[in-house]
Amino acid sequence: MKKYNIGIDTGGTYTDAVIVDMQSHQVIAAAKSLTTKGHLEIGVSNALDAVMQSVGDSLGAEQISLVSLSTTLATNALVEGAGSSVAAILIGFSDDMLQRSQLAKAIPDAQILRVDGGHQYDGKEACELDEAALRAGLESLGDKVDAFSVSATYSVRNPDHEMRARQIVAEFSDKPATISSELSDGLNGPLRALTATFNVRIVSLILNLVESVGNAMSSMGIDAPLMIVKGDGSIASADSVISRPIETILSGPAASVIGANFIANLNDFIISDVGGTTTDVAIVKKGWPAINEKGAMAGGYRTLVRAIDMQTIGLGGDSEVLINHKGQVKLGSNRIVPLSLLCHRFPAILERLQSSLGEGMGLARATRFIMLPEGFEASGLPKSLSLADRDFVARLSQQPRPYDEVVVHASDRARVERLIDRGLVQVSGLTPSDAAHALGKQSQWSLQAARLGCLMIARAYSLIAWNDEELDAGIDQFANLVFEAMVAKSCYLIINQLSGINFAEDDPLIKTVTQGDGRLNDLSISLKPSIPLVAVGGPAPVFYPRVGERLHIETVIPEHADVANAIGAAIGHIKIRSVIEITRSEAGGYYLHQAGTPLFFADSTQALENARRLASEDASQRARAMGGNSAEINLAIERIDLPNMNLETSLISATVIAECLSIPEPS
Repeated sequence: MKKYNIGIDTGGTYTDAVIVDMQSHQVIAAAKSLTTKGHLEIGVSNALDAVMQSVGDSLGAEQISLVSLSTTLATNALVEGAGSSVAAILIGFSDDMLQRSQLAKAIPDAQILRVDGGHQYDGKEACELDEAALRAGLESLGDKVDAFSVSATYSVRNPDHEMRARQIVAEFSDKPATISSELSDGLNGPLRALTATFNVRIVSLILNLVESVGNAMSSMGIDAPLMIVKGDGSIASADSVISRPIETILSGPAASVIGANFIANLNDFIISDVGGTTTDVAIVKKGWPAINEKGAMAGGYRTLVRAIDMQTIGLGGDSEVLINHKGQVKLGSNRIVPLSLLCHRFPAILERLQSSLGEGMGLARATRFIMLPEGFEASGLPKSLSLADRDFVARLSQQPRPYDEVVVHASDRARVERLIDRGLVQVSGLTPSDAAHALGKQSQWSLQAARLGCLMIARAYSLIAWNDEELDAGIDQFANLVFEAMVAKSCYLIINQLSGINFAEDDPLIKTVTQGDGRLNDLSISLKPSIPLVAVGGPAPVFYPRVGERLHIETVIPEHADVANAIGAAIGHIKIRSVIEITRSEAGGYYLHQAGTPLFFADSTQALENARRLASEDASQRARAMGGNSAEINLAIERIDLPNMNLETSLISATVIAECLSIPEPS
């Protein structure tokens, strides 16, 4: 009988894969492959192949019961402005609603079609859907777009106009179309429109990823369901995620929380997931993270996607080391390629660095190289890229080139920053990972390049004397400054999350703690958190023992902490949430708002009974459709009542929520 699950996570530097024995709850194999930024599928396939090879003949492909993937694809695509060209169909939207949706700013190339229609708060039709105007608009678009979103006012009260509009779209095109009421039960029409348009923009990207991973599984003889981690920590079938990829925002951080809970065997803790690019911090109570009811952020914009409540900052092992005008070490929020990794992959770069050191000029710039991400050719360029940007990218390859050879004009510098933000080029430099290598705390990449990079940057800013007889000690001292900057900023992030207060980073009291001084004039300062810290991610064993000491917090770095995200993907549960709302009619009686025309009931008791039944049936059916086993349904009812009245007659409105948590069954 099948009993092994595979979890895969795509991080900023590595793609991790694990095999978990679901009967013994043990991780039996783990493997890493470099993430191929230009084409994620390559790194995923490499990691899957590596973890299967690591177990050899002891485990056959036929014993794999499930493959689950946590992916940064949705988050990165929306940050980088990647995806399909889209049209947003807005039904019944006023000028103010269009402005509040921020569609024009968030997706500048989106086509906007506004037509009359929509419903009122109670689900009654506000005015007829202007089908003629919609058809005329679709006719004028022709083949300009690859996908459509459809959003109508109060469609969560009555989705008829959205559903009819989607039918009309299908008459003109076979391109994907998303209706907003299927993505969110939130009443905020402008946010639903933005969420739906973001969603349909990335459908083709997630479809390509699913197909590629499916092909890799087939080539290895793995016949098992493919699941994807959603932003709330649950998993869903890949087929269902293809139509709702927006739900995978914060997929990786969510998987890390679930994985940390599994390997640390704790229910109440603060988790810090530190990777190459970001540090993600969340509070976990009773084994599950809190959900951000306001909606997850995507590309700097609020959506209506339910996701874990997590604070994320650009701080990781691959953050850029910067030196300010006072000669102090700071860490940038951007990710660069560590010099030690670059020279590990391209040994000839080490000779170039040594030559630059001998010349003694422009040492900081000499550590910077520019290149295309691995797998770039397979991904192609976004349609929205300008001709000048395309010409610039065409001058690059995956072979690193000195930055100053390529970036010669001020316009080039601005262009590179823009292309880096979109994930189309990469730049190297000195990072905390390099400092850790230089100090002997990491060893997987080039030690010589790490120490050489520290020397070059330190000399560039006169932090190491040119005639320093104790050169090794000077390199160690500078590397330790970088290491301590990483520790201090990590402490600051944890303090903010534990306290719920966003302190200023230069607050004297906070700075005294984060930098380890412990004393401000005649005042001794220390903090003692009330819950333990679980640190996961590749750099966690390097930096977090010091973080724990500084904050006087019980720190747990469990076995397999470096692959916690992949473990969280492997052990994930299917979690279905079904919401049905009830509103009171002005003429008496109650409307039950479901996936279609509202149902009318004369009294609240009937309305609530039917809402419970419909919500429970919907959650259970959707869980089974995703391959989940039968499970207990948890029901919650949120009521608004008139005061001092009998419950049968006092109801103004109610929200019935059914949640079904189930375990995927082997295929």
